Amino acid sequence: MAQSDDRLADSVRDVAAGARTVAALFDEITALSQEDQALLRDLRKARADRAPRDVAPATLGQRTADRIAGIVGSWRFIIIQSMLLVAWLVLNIFAWTSAWDPYPFILLNLMLSFQAAYTAPILLMSQNRQSEIDRQTQRNDYEVNLKAELEIELLHQKIDMLRAREMERLISVIQELQKDLAARRQPGEA
Repeated sequence: MAQSDDRLADSVRDVAAGARTVAALFDEITALSQEDQALLRDLRKARADRAPRDVAPATLGQRTADRIAGIVGSWRFIIIQSMLLVAWLVLNIFAWTSAWDPYPFILLNLMLSFQAAYTAPILLMSQNRQSEIDRQTQRNDYEVNLKAELEIELLHQKIDMLRAREMERLISVIQELQKDLAARRQPGEA
């Protein structure tokens, strides 16, 4: 009986020592660096749903470019332009009196070239503006993701701290049980 009590007490001591080691390891692994803590504080101050801060309000030219890009890039525009081109070709091919733009359709070619010459740079301006907005949105998403990652690390740290406290509490309970067991054995042995 005394041997089994001694083995039990040794096992309890080993578990207690192992628990302290595990708790220390948890603290070491989950500790946030000073830099991470500072970054987390800064990100907590900033609102995640704020408007893009580096993108200035759109100027009249930028709004116009966006509006034109929206119109030119629509199916409605493509269908209407296709219908106008077909009407132009039909009227010039089957003209009753005289065709204002006969077969090589030089005037039509000139008008389409003129349209392309002005539309291409406007579309590029709109794309560049949208790229700036997308870059800022990506920066904001990165900051939000970084904040979430740091918050998750902080939650892990808190959970590990709670686990370590629980382990310490269990160790103290086990030590008290050991003392009670030792106290009960001593009066009986004497």
